[in-house]
This record gives sequence, C-alpha cells and structure tokens, in this order.
Amino acid sequence: MYFESFVVKRTRQILCIISLLLVLTACGGQRPPQSWAERLQETPAPDSLTFRYARLIHVEQREGCRVVYIDNPWKPGYGLHTYVLVPYDAPMPEDLLGGTVVRTPLRRSVVFTSVHCALIDQLQATAQVAGVADLKYIKVPFVQEGVKSGRIADCGDGMSPVVEKIIDTEADALLLSPFENAGGYGRMEDINIPIIECAEYMEASPLARAEWMRFYGMLYGKEAEAEHLFIEVETHYRVLIQQAATAADRPSVLVDKMAGSVWYVPGGRSTIGQMLSDANADYPWADDTHSGSLQLAFETVLERAGESDFWLFRYDSPAPITLSQLLSEKDGYRMVGPVRSASVSGGMAHSVSASVSGGSPAGNSVSHIYGCNVTTSMFYEETPFRPDLLLQDLIKILHPDIPNLPEPRYYHKIE
Repeated sequence: MYFESFVVKRTRQILCIISLLLVLTACGGQRPPQSWAERLQETPAPDSLTFRYARLIHVEQREGCRVVYIDNPWKPGYGLHTYVLVPYDAPMPEDLLGGTVVRTPLRRSVVFTSVHCALIDQLQATAQVAGVADLKYIKVPFVQEGVKSGRIADCGDGMSPVVEKIIDTEADALLLSPFENAGGYGRMEDINIPIIECAEYMEASPLARAEWMRFYGMLYGKEAEAEHLFIEVETHYRVLIQQAATAADRPSVLVDKMAGSVWYVPGGRSTIGQMLSDANADYPWADDTHSGSLQLAFETVLERAGESDFWLFRYDSPAPITLSQLLSEKDGYRMVGPVRSASVSGGMAHSVSASVSGGSPAGNSVSHIYGCNVTTSMFYEETPFRPDLLLQDLIKILHPDIPNLPEPRYYHKIE
C-alpha cells in the first residue's frame, strides 16, 4: 500500500511539473534566445571577427562556416537571432549552434528596405536581388528598372507581402528590418526561407550602424568591397570630425519640425544626436539618454530650442519648400529664432511677413534655415551607410568658414 501511494503521489508530481511547463510555454515563459556573449561562454569560438564600432553583432569563424550572433536591441543580454553562414560548396557543419542556416553568397534575395537596396548597389551585388517589397518607397534606379523589365519581382506591401510571389523568386533569404513588439513575420515564417533581421538602425553611433555593411558583404560574397567601402567611410568621417573641431564657434541647432501634433526630435544618443556632436554643434538634447526619437509638444521644443542658431529639418514634397509654405503649416514657427533673425537681417525686415502673405522679395534667402527634401534626395537611401556624407553637410552648413568642403548634398537653404 505504501509503495502504491508513493507511486501515485510521484506520478501526480510529475504531471504537475509537465502541466506547469506547458503553461509557461503557452504564456511565452520559455527561455529567450541567448545573447552571443552567453553562447560564447558555453561554446568558445576558435576565432572571432572584430567589429570596431558595432555592438549588436558578433561574428565567429568556425570550421566550414561563420556564426553570426545578433543581440536583441530592445532586451539587453538577450539574443535576437543566430545565423550560420555556410558556403554553397561546403558540407553542412555537424554543430549548427541552434542557428538559422544561410547558404552564401546569396544568389537570389528579396529585400524589403530601400536603404539595403542602395547598399547592395554600392557593393555591386544588384544581380543577386530577385524581389523587393514596398516598391513605391524604393528610389534606387536598378530596382525600378529591374521591376519594369520583369527581372525583379514586386512582392507587394512590406507589412503584408504577397507570399506566393516571394516563393516564386526562389530566394535564398529575405532581408527586412525588425521592430520591437512586432509579433513575428506571419506567413513568411512558414515558407522555409531564412529571414535576415537587419537591426543595424538600432546601433548607437553612425559608424556602428555603417559597419554592418561588413555583415552584408559576407551575405552577398562581397566582403572585399564592403571592407573597402567601410574604410573609406570611416576615414572620411574621422577627418571631418577633426575639421569640425577647429571651428571657433559651436552653434546651436534645432532639428526637424512638427508631424501632426507632435515634434519628433532625435534623442541625445541617437545617430543624429551624436552626429551633431561630431559636427561641433550644440544640440539642446545632447544630454538625453534615448537612442530613438523624443515625442514632444511644440511648446516644449520652443522653450528649450527656440533660440537655436540654425534650424535643420526634413520634409517630403515633390518641389522645394518655401518659407511661406513652412509658416503656413504652423503659425508658431514665426517664433523660432532663425525665422525671427531672418526677418530683421540683411535688409529683410519684411521678408517673413511678405512670405506669409504670398510675396517673395527678390534676391532674399533665409540664411540659417535648411531643409532636406527626402522625396527628391537620396537621404534615407544613402546616409545610414554613408554617414560621412551627412556629417559633411552639417559641417558645411554650421561652419561655413571651414575650407574645401563641397556644397551640401541633402540640406539646402529655404528660399
């Protein structure tokens, strides 16, 4: 009897444990993916490839493959994804370390973002793009031409792509940007095509983000091209910092403008925030610790940054924006320091009021207000992997006395 009671009791304990595990699994209580640092402690790597700036990616060279660990930018210490890059002509490694196998170089890929299409163009790997999503947002010429000729498939909207078209491309991988709390990738997770999570936009510095091009070079078999390009970017960026440091003044800068009822300004630890510091500018939110954007009310921005020396903003328009159009968006913009300064300098006492009423004094321009038209420029396509070009713009605008800098590429004076 005692033995039977013991067996019954023990069986109940085991069943309770199993039930608890099932509940935890159903509720998302399973152990999260490891960060690369944790994985290294368990399986020491024979060789690691050093990233000089990037902090969210780590690459190990193992026998017959490369293992790429990407950390979760929203959950420090947790892993986002692990990839095992195996050359097409190499046998499959025995230990895949729990990663997603990606055969390299990618022969056919589907790319969801304009910025990565632009990088692939720079790496001379355009023939390896078989499909894209969100075509209407991709201004890269080879993509538009490829879709028109039928060589590149238009797979529809990035948030809800046509999975059947993706399957028809016979792609080796899908490149897309992950987002916090996105809830997965829907049907794309069921079609047995590796998903490359392009998380470089969450890096904390311009050069860290740009350095991810070395990873994409590995994917496309363009390592030499990627390394050469990154050295060019890094060297140019460092030279520009040194040039900016020689400036006598450190002007203050207000960034962007209202979007609906909110003014989004870059956090102090965002790539734009750091770039302004590298440009020897005084940024009102330099002491902020956020790496993303801050959502602020107009009055908050005006109080803290309204007296800035320069105003730089991005806008989306088929034609250059004018001062009258800018002020028509929000009458309160007339209280911004650079707008007030323009109205009383250089014989322009009535330029602002004339602009508001539709007039345009001949020959006048607003000297300290600059706009970047993201529709007609390649700002979003180029600057993530060419931060040196944007830094060059900032220095040219903020420190016009520094010699031998070309005219701004993205930002232009508002007439």
